[in-house]
Amino acid sequence: MRIRIPLLALTITSLLSGCQNLDNNTLMQSGVQAFQAATLSDAQVKTLSEQSCAQMDKEANIAPADSSYTKRLNSIADALGHDINGTPANYKVYLTKDVNAWAMANGCIRVYSGLMDIMTDNEVEGVLGHEMGHVALGHSRKAMQVAYATSAARTAVASAGGMATSLSQSQLADMGEQLVNAQFSQTQERQADDYSFDLLKRRNIDQQGLASSFEKLAKLDAGRQSSMFDSHPAAEERAQHIRDRIAAGK
Repeated sequence: MRIRIPLLALTITSLLSGCQNLDNNTLMQSGVQAFQAATLSDAQVKTLSEQSCAQMDKEANIAPADSSYTKRLNSIADALGHDINGTPANYKVYLTKDVNAWAMANGCIRVYSGLMDIMTDNEVEGVLGHEMGHVALGHSRKAMQVAYATSAARTAVASAGGMATSLSQSQLADMGEQLVNAQFSQTQERQADDYSFDLLKRRNIDQQGLASSFEKLAKLDAGRQSSMFDSHPAAEERAQHIRDRIAAGK
């Protein structure tokens, strides 16, 4: 999602100024919140990610410790490592038929059982390495800024009706959903692919799984395809890029 945050802050305030039901205090608050979104520190992004992830977990059916899914994921986590650029990683499985996986800036890594059902452990390693790449490369931080700015706008509008302006549980969940469904640019996707490749190689993990995971996702019916792959570069192109890197040994 290519949005310049400062411009977004001004746009939010300008749009709100056209709403007759909002008073000056509300408009000013909206502008402040939107500006805050553009200047969120790493610590603030991690805090918001922690809160959003916790709310997502509350609403999800998490695989128990003795589940075969959890045991598989524990093995995958040991292979990939338990931190993202120094941030401790926290892995969990959501029991759902949906095919998806994501990671947040606080180290929250979630994979859906539907994805694990169709992929080998090596392919899951490739997918999770990709999602970790979005965090490590700062893509998730930018997505959180956009999600927070959008939430700030809704909060300001809602406050005209007397609602509290602090982020509620529903807003945190909504912000989490925005992060899960964030659409990254093609450049960011390729960067995350390369991050995964380099991580797998560094951890002595076969990189073939990263390529074959793309090929499997390409074959999914449109109705089952995860939104995280909807606007990505062509899966076949991405798989070939990885295979070319494997052949070149770099």
